[in-house]
Amino acid sequence: MTQHQGTLAFGAPLSMTPHTSLQHSSHNAAFGSTMARVFVYGTLKKGQPNYKHMINTAKGLAKFQGRGRTVEKYPLVIAGKYNIPYMLNIPGTGHHVAGEIYSVDEQMLQFLDEFEGCPDMYQRTLMRIQVVEWEGKGGTGEARAAADGVLECFVYSTATYPPEWVGLPYHDSYDSSGKHGLSYVLRESRE
Repeated sequence: MTQHQGTLAFGAPLSMTPHTSLQHSSHNAAFGSTMARVFVYGTLKKGQPNYKHMINTAKGLAKFQGRGRTVEKYPLVIAGKYNIPYMLNIPGTGHHVAGEIYSVDEQMLQFLDEFEGCPDMYQRTLMRIQVVEWEGKGGTGEARAAADGVLECFVYSTATYPPEWVGLPYHDSYDSSGKHGLSYVLRESRE
């Protein structure tokens, strides 16, 4: 996977299908700017501890598009003293990870990069996401991509992790209050 940072690849995933090259798409008049597609699988999902950031327009715009899962399998682990979910960038290992697909503006993408500690803690890469449920509305390119069943989205995964994390239990979906018993510790509650 190629790492994409800054604005060079911004907007790339919005009108992509698996067989097209990166292209800008500005057909989403509701936001009036180029949007990027982001797949979130952890604390930024609806009902999770950091979802508040996805709906805080002071941080940028994020529009829920649907639900999906990674086409390839990845290990999703809960690690560290704050019980943070990490998708380890080890394609072919683990599970098809479930999450949510959002269209975000450049301001939100920059916020997410900072929030996710990109590029040190997480790296933002393009991954293929199988659409499971689609609510997105938009131009024909967007509808065509969703109809194909697979979208390319930016995902915050990590290739920089302690080797022992590979031995942690792998999850196919994340819920902070799940039966794993590892509740996420909010940043404002950390020592």
